[in-house]
Amino acid sequence: LLNKPKNFITTTDDPEERNTVMQLVSNACKERIYPVGRLDRNTTGLLLFTNDGELADKLAHPSNNVKKLYQVYIDQPIKDEDFHKIQEGVRLEDGPATVDEIGLVNDSRTNLGLQIHIGRNRIVRRIFEHLGYKVVRLDRVMYAGLTKKDLPRGHWRHLTEQEVIQLRHFSK
Repeated sequence: LLNKPKNFITTTDDPEERNTVMQLVSNACKERIYPVGRLDRNTTGLLLFTNDGELADKLAHPSNNVKKLYQVYIDQPIKDEDFHKIQEGVRLEDGPATVDEIGLVNDSRTNLGLQIHIGRNRIVRRIFEHLGYKVVRLDRVMYAGLTKKDLPRGHWRHLTEQEVIQLRHFSK
């Protein structure tokens, strides 16, 4: 489990020699591991690594409704009407984008919590951009029931035995 910092790309190899998440977990284990899903370069937060292809496929498949919780920081206070549009689901160029939950994190209305299970490319950013907001910071705080609590940015940790059991149970 990695708390991904900004400016690292989620790939196992980069021909352009940019920083990759693999550099951050290079000494994590002897097995060949790879990231489950993606976080774009400017998104921070929780990223799971595994050597179990079947588990990775199940976690990534949309039919399994894997929950992801993001903390979203936008450039201006969200209007009530836009908040409700996101709650109801917005239509993007590649189809509907529905969220499971949305909530305000602070009174400034620029920090929101967003829970989704869809995993289309840059979906959280595109939902807000569709309504005229710029996402200035995006942090994934939960994935498949795992959290980054007490895990500093740029650091990784092994899953606990209980977390592994939870993921294996989920993937059955």
